[in-house]
Amino acid sequence: MSRLIEMIRRSALPVNMMRSAALGALSIPEAETIEILVCLAQHPIFGEQARFTLAGWDERSLIRAGQDPATPPEVLDYLSSPENLRPKLLPILLQNPAVPEGRLVELAQSKSRETLTAMLASERAQSLEKVLTALSLNHHLLPPEVAQVEQALARFEPRPATPADDEPITPATPAIDESDADILEIENEIARFQAEHAAEIAAAEAEPFELVDLTEEENREIQQSVASRTPQAAVRGGERRLSTLQKIARLSVGERVQLAMKGNREERFVLIRDGTKIVSSAVLESPKLTDSEVEYFATMKNVTENVLRGIASKRKFIKLYPVVRALCSNPRCPLDVSLTLVKSLMVRDLKDLSTNKNVADTLRKVSLKLFREKSTVKKRE
Repeated sequence: MSRLIEMIRRSALPVNMMRSAALGALSIPEAETIEILVCLAQHPIFGEQARFTLAGWDERSLIRAGQDPATPPEVLDYLSSPENLRPKLLPILLQNPAVPEGRLVELAQSKSRETLTAMLASERAQSLEKVLTALSLNHHLLPPEVAQVEQALARFEPRPATPADDEPITPATPAIDESDADILEIENEIARFQAEHAAEIAAAEAEPFELVDLTEEENREIQQSVASRTPQAAVRGGERRLSTLQKIARLSVGERVQLAMKGNREERFVLIRDGTKIVSSAVLESPKLTDSEVEYFATMKNVTENVLRGIASKRKFIKLYPVVRALCSNPRCPLDVSLTLVKSLMVRDLKDLSTNKNVADTLRKVSLKLFREKSTVKKRE
């Protein structure tokens, strides 16, 4: 089977066999046929026919493939991609541990109500912090669904350590408890950051609040926030409850810098997209920032290059392999950064990156070269 797939990849089979393969007409098991069709889906000549054949393929066969963790990664990737996804396959694919978490994060950003409903019902999706984080930022969730996601995310919030029940408590002179110590540390970090960047903060105060790649819905929220501050709005009944985005839109640059360093997860996910460079930089300095948040930031395509450079410049972030992989795969990551980091990728990730059409052609070529080099070394070992 592997030899047949390899021959198809090299277009080494006779034309009539390639055509039969694209029609799904070879006399081989259905699982192998699906794998060959997925392989052919990218073929310059037979790709269209292979995709057409897959689109009409028996759904029961695809369900069996989607359920099996041993199904080749390329097949699962094809079946779970948003453009090929079948509604009946979605719940099954969400539960398959072989479908990468990154794909679930991508699906969590969908506008489709069908997709979002399936994700909210999936035990696996509800157990993954990065997936829940992506869902929490999806403006297409209904209020009860937002509450459900926030409740699930609360399980991942770090809890302060408490002494064991049987641990003796020795009277001592009054001391700062752990929560006070955390607050003091954050305040010190804020003071240090503001002192170091006082000139930048002052220069940016005149800049209006803007988000990178602002959506229509976000723009409406901000406009509503501005309207609610008018005297007419106040007369109509005072200020109503504001969303996180609306509250942030009312803050000055200096206040947003403070919030970036001591705010909560939801506020950080808004402020990382702040068009004012010093504000988004402050998010990366927050003592409350978690590794999973940084990894998610590294995947975001609606942040400035400054954010991605900031992540890549910090040793504590680059020590996290998922962050390196996410930066290299992010089309928004500056080429000089990704070309430096790509050398650290594992063989499988190099292979994936070499076929990723969203990244720069130069990066794909370098990835392919490194993949071949590392694969050769691995075979010798």
